Amino acid sequence: MPSFDVVSKTDMTEVDNALNGMQRETLQRFDLKGTKCGIDRTESTLTITADDELKLKQMHELLQTYLARRNVDAKALDFKPAEAATQGSLRQAVEIKQGIEREIASKITKGLKGTKIKVQVAVQGDELRISGKKRDDLQEAIIFIKELPIELPLQYVNFRD
Repeated sequence: MPSFDVVSKTDMTEVDNALNGMQRETLQRFDLKGTKCGIDRTESTLTITADDELKLKQMHELLQTYLARRNVDAKALDFKPAEAATQGSLRQAVEIKQGIEREIASKITKGLKGTKIKVQVAVQGDELRISGKKRDDLQEAIIFIKELPIELPLQYVNFRD
C-alpha cells in the first residue's frame, strides 16, 4: 500500500550558514558597525540583540533575507516579544519550529477525513503518515494539505509504493 510522510523540519546547518553570513554583514554594514547588534543560536532558539527598535527591525530583515537565500522557509520562525536588555538595548527570542504540533495534525486529519479521498492518516510523534490504495489518492491528499491555511512549512517525504 503506497504511503508518504508529512513532516516539518528545518535544516539547522542551513540556518547556521545563514547566521554566519548575517554576522559578517552586521560587522561590515556602516549603519550596524560598532553597535551591539548580533544574533546567537542555542539548539532551536535564536537570540537577536539590538540597540533600538529600528536596528531590531533591520536585524529581522537581514535574518529573513539570509534564510531565504539558503532556502529556509521563514514560516518556521516564531518571533517572541522583544524585551529590554542591558544598557537600553533590546533582546528578542526567535524559536525555530520543528515538527507538526498536535493541533495542526488534528486539523489535517479532520480535513482529510471530511473529504472523499480514500486515505488513512496516522499521527507518529511529530509527523503524519498518510497511506492509501492508489497513488492518485495520495497526490490528491498532498494537494488538499497544501491548500489548507497552515502557518508551518510542510515537506512530503519518504514516499513508498
